[in-house]
Amino acid sequence: MIQSGGTKLLRVLNRFLDHLEEWLIATMIAAATSLIFVAVVHRYGAGLSIDLAKWAEARNLTVLAVPARATFAWLAALDLSWAQELCIYMFIWMAKFGAAYGVRTGIHVGVDVLVNILPGGSRRRIITFGLLCGALFTAIVGYFGAAFVSHMWHSGQQSNDLEAPMWVVYLTIPIGSGLMCFRFLQVAWSFYRTGELPHHDMAGGG
Repeated sequence: MIQSGGTKLLRVLNRFLDHLEEWLIATMIAAATSLIFVAVVHRYGAGLSIDLAKWAEARNLTVLAVPARATFAWLAALDLSWAQELCIYMFIWMAKFGAAYGVRTGIHVGVDVLVNILPGGSRRRIITFGLLCGALFTAIVGYFGAAFVSHMWHSGQQSNDLEAPMWVVYLTIPIGSGLMCFRFLQVAWSFYRTGELPHHDMAGGG
């Protein structure tokens, strides 16, 4: 009874982690894309508005020059110099979570021609070994990433434009690598039990 309850709880937690992973990736993609769009509109809008104002003033078109100047002043007052830096950081976080998602869904690129022609037992051992190597590598990266984050925490270093603590930016290394390690172990355990690997359906999108 206790074992059944524990298994059910693990399934619920795993589903929650799956949805959280997908939600974070989708949210970061949408936020970064929107921010880039706003930054581009802001940059070109400021340039076009001041050009229009100068053109209208040279021709004494006050009706057009005044709103153009006002638009430029409003856009110039908006400081979006931090937008590019924030987008870079969001794409870094998205890439780390996306890598873990790729392990879970089987969308990572792999050359498995030689592995697939091996006998069943040898193929099983090589795949399991490869998955465990992936788990070990990501665990090592996560460990050193955590040590680096600790160093950044004590250094108090901040980013140039956002002035955000750099340890928050680099926190994606231990978190993302730890999640990848968990996914490698999860896939390895599932492969050990069922002999099947996750496959991404290109036609169905998942």
